[in-house]
Amino acid sequence: MPAAEMTARLALEPDRITVMGSKLSDPPHPAVHLWRVDGPPRSSLPLDDMILTLVERLYPYAEAIGDLAGELDRREPGNSATLQVVRFFTDEAPAAGTPDRPLGWHLDRHVLDFLRATRAELDVDEYGHDL
Repeated sequence: MPAAEMTARLALEPDRITVMGSKLSDPPHPAVHLWRVDGPPRSSLPLDDMILTLVERLYPYAEAIGDLAGELDRREPGNSATLQVVRFFTDEAPAAGTPDRPLGWHLDRHVLDFLRATRAELDVDEYGHDL
């Protein structure tokens, strides 16, 4: 589905659209349209805060996202909705494992309800100082 149609169906402008086509012409593969809403770039916020920020922004659209994800999943089996969170550890961030920033993270019921409603998977990546 073209990203412009996703935008119209969700009534929400994405932060970024990416269209990827196949490098092979035989057999031909349709283009893949990625419709994205981004959080703060290269954030060192705790994962809980990053996830909650995105969920709060998208919660009013949860039902529409879930309906669209379900339709896309029926067209082509797989998972069409992913909440991807990327955290970068920096020297400015408080050290993990301290009273101010304990190790681990937590998803409350509100976030879990959002993931269920949107049919989304959660993908979390964390990167250290060398990136």
